[in-house]
Amino acid sequence: MDKNTPYNLPIPVRRALRKLGQDIRDARRRRRIPSAILAERASISRTTLVKVEKGEPGVSLGTYATVLFVLGLTDRLSTLADVRNDPRGLELEEEHLPKRIRRPRSSQSPRHG
Repeated sequence: MDKNTPYNLPIPVRRALRKLGQDIRDARRRRRIPSAILAERASISRTTLVKVEKGEPGVSLGTYATVLFVLGLTDRLSTLADVRNDPRGLELEEEHLPKRIRRPRSSQSPRHG
């Protein structure tokens, strides 16, 4: 990513995008699909495909998803932020659960006093 790029992303995010791009490129090559064919099937330009394969952050999520679809790799896309894949979120949720659940008082029960 060059210094003129307007995206100020955390380093782990940049690395993850770069890895995604490399993985997409490797998947295309394993399938022996030329870049021109993949771009055509995804309805994008070859220039955009090059950006996807570099993991550039300015490319829309929809474009990444479409390229993954063309490669037959969308099965895990819908579970990226699934609750079952979010142990930290589950921990935080459990911290906010009440320790003890009390029955609500009935409004018709007589009060002693």
